[in-house]
Order: sequence, then C-alpha cells, then structure tokens
Amino acid sequence: MIEDQASSLRKMNQSRLIKVIAVTGGKGGVGKTNITLNTAISMAKQGKRVMVLDADLGLANVDVMLGLRVEKNLAHVLSGECTLDEVLVTGPHGIKIAPATSGTQSMTELTPTEHAGLIRAFSELRSQIDVLIVDTAAGISDMVLSFSKASQDIMVVVCDEPTSLTDAYALIKILNREHGVFRFKIVANMVRDAREGQELFSKLSKVTGRFLDVALELVATIPFDENIRRAVRKQTAIVDAFPGSPAAIAISRLASNAANWPVPNQPGGHLEFFIEQLISQKATGTPR
Repeated sequence: MIEDQASSLRKMNQSRLIKVIAVTGGKGGVGKTNITLNTAISMAKQGKRVMVLDADLGLANVDVMLGLRVEKNLAHVLSGECTLDEVLVTGPHGIKIAPATSGTQSMTELTPTEHAGLIRAFSELRSQIDVLIVDTAAGISDMVLSFSKASQDIMVVVCDEPTSLTDAYALIKILNREHGVFRFKIVANMVRDAREGQELFSKLSKVTGRFLDVALELVATIPFDENIRRAVRKQTAIVDAFPGSPAAIAISRLASNAANWPVPNQPGGHLEFFIEQLISQKATGTPR
C-alpha cells in the first residue's frame, strides 16, 4: 500500500512539472532547431529531464544534427507498430528525442485526426520528463499550427531578414485570429548585439500592436556566432562544444529563464500535450 501511494505521488509530481514549449519561426533558416537542441541540452545540464519532439515530420533533422542512430520514428507510432516510449532515443546529457521521418511526404500531409493522435500519444508517455520542447516545421501549415497551439508557450524565432519578420507575423496572426492564442515569446537570433535584437522585436511589436490582440515578450537575443557552424559540422551542440562562446552563453541564459516560466494549472482550450493529466488535475483540484 505504501509503495502504491509513493508511486502515485511520483506520477502526480511528474505531471505537475511538465512544461511544453513550441519553437517555431514562420520561415526556415532562422535557427529553430539549433535553439531547440541547445536549449534542451542546457536545461538537462541544469538538472531538468527534457524531451525534444522533432515535429518537422517529413524533414527530420534533430537526430542528424546530433549524429544519433534512429531505428523507429513517429511514423511507426502513428501506424500503431509501437508506442511513443519505444521510439525515443537518448541524446547528450540524457535528453530524450522523439524522432520524425525524413523524405516521407505522407507524414507532411497528416489529417487533423492524425495530428491529434500524435499529440494524445503524449498522454500515455511513461518516460518521466519535466520539459517537452517541440521543434516545429517552417511555415504556417496545419501541422505547425497543431503543434504550436498544443503547447503552453510558443517561442517564435526571428532574424534580421524582412521575410523572417513577415512570416513570423503571418504565423502569429493565424494563431491569434483563428486559434485564440494571445501570448508569444520572441527570440531574436543571429543578431550583432542586444540593440539589434531589441530593434527586431520593436519592428514586430509595432505591426502586431496595430493589427492584432496579442502580447509579445522578448525572451532572448542570441548573437551571430561562427562557433554554431563549427558545432553543427561536429554534430555537437554549441553549449557542449563551445560553452564559453557568445551564442552558448545566451542560450544557456534562455534555458535558465524558460525553466522558470509558469505552467498553467488547467487546459487552455486547445488540444494540448498531456491533456489527460490536465483534465484529471482540473477535476480533482490537484495543483501544478
């Protein structure tokens, strides 16, 4: 009986700590995956149990960037061949990775029901984690929207390119007007300095402030750093390969801050990751 109670408390504590962050950006080439992986690894180095979901379902690259060998992926989960736990691979510092497929067009054309099935699979996850970071695909596809609105926090990555800002605005607009998302965290990536990052944020805020009912928060400015390319060539995270580099320091700071972002104590009105735990807690009054 005591062991059963202890097990129940552990499960309760686990569900209470789960934080879900989507990393998106509107367009490709803004550094989403690098920020995802390095934030995840930084959190793991700080003692968190972290999982990365490669949600670019047709062009998987999270495992490639870390040189990991993958035997099964999310396509096998969708087909019912295995559970989500069975496809997980372990990366640096113990982070868990849910790998997607590469070069499989059918995975980029999932129905809303299939998207929901993947999201619900996390309600049955047995691996204990504190944080799930979702690396979305580029663009404003149904897949990007589904995974973004299922997360508690949406981190939009922008860089100093006109198309980056216009595509980020388009993504924020759709999530706001069509899906009722109001809060967005902004990461200014590959900037010369903090001032340039603030200017990028101001440009985006000026447009959203005129046309949308949203709240934007600048959560990080990450400097352009040649060490990122060197780390990618080594298939290593910059926070491991060059921990003292400007980008690594900025990402480590982002990870520390993100670990303290509050976790909502009830569902937000969308289909969410770990929705069964949220509904259960709402029904029983269990705090998170």
